[in-house]
Amino acid sequence: MTEKQWNSSTKIWTEKRGRILTFTSVSIMIMIAISILYFVASKGFSTFTVNKASIVDFFTGIEWKPGSLNELGKPIVGALPLIFGSFAVTLLAAIICSPLAVGAAIFMTEISPKFGKKVLQPVIELLVGIPSVVYGFVGLSVVVPFLREHLGGSGFGIAAGTIVLTVMILPTITSLSMDAIESVPMQIREASLALGATRWQTIYRVILKTSLPGLLTAIVFGMARAFGEALAVQMVIGNSTVIPTSFVEPASTLTSILTMGMGYTVMGKAENNALWSLALMLLLMSLVFIIIIRILGRRRVY
Repeated sequence: MTEKQWNSSTKIWTEKRGRILTFTSVSIMIMIAISILYFVASKGFSTFTVNKASIVDFFTGIEWKPGSLNELGKPIVGALPLIFGSFAVTLLAAIICSPLAVGAAIFMTEISPKFGKKVLQPVIELLVGIPSVVYGFVGLSVVVPFLREHLGGSGFGIAAGTIVLTVMILPTITSLSMDAIESVPMQIREASLALGATRWQTIYRVILKTSLPGLLTAIVFGMARAFGEALAVQMVIGNSTVIPTSFVEPASTLTSILTMGMGYTVMGKAENNALWSLALMLLLMSLVFIIIIRILGRRRVY
């Protein structure tokens, strides 16, 4: 066999080996994802198939007592307060955090890029790496007492959870917003300035509109992280399974009740199946957020 034939044979074998390795890796990932989805779904639907709980009561009921039975002999699994708490803290955190994050991204990329990249960007990256338990402990030590002294109540509630989540998702949305703004071609900026637009007009009318899909993706990604956050919110929200009438009253989320109760239930019992139903809802909401991110990521203004 000549050297040329040997090199050709080696390249063919290397390519086949790479394809086999890639296909095997992808297949394993798909199998793991399907297995997790099937396992959580089978456990989550047990509340309605085995324990005969009502799906309507699950989404509209206001009492969460899976260990008790109603007059019809079905578990009391009204998850509306938990759903309300999860969406409340997520939406409020996104509303507060989005303008701050986009403004910080604009400052670091368009107004003071050197200072932003040398000083602010490392700080943002440091905030991303802080564990959630640290945010929760800071919220428990600082935010809750502050709210108790100035707004009344116990300090635990939607307001405390919103503040903690806002600080948590701020670096995530800021980093992704910076990537979206930096992806705008320099030719578009130069064309706007060449037509006589000021820097602020270019930022507002050109850069923000061009990077809008990326900015929306960053916001949705931050909301996905906020919706699935458990420990930090659990430490400051109060974990009361009621629909609060004010921001300073204790509330609860899907993740807080799930993390508190999973270690104290028996597999196969109604209480355990109800918690798996909450886990299934969290999984489905994560899929919804992923689909939204994928749709927004395909949009292009230019």
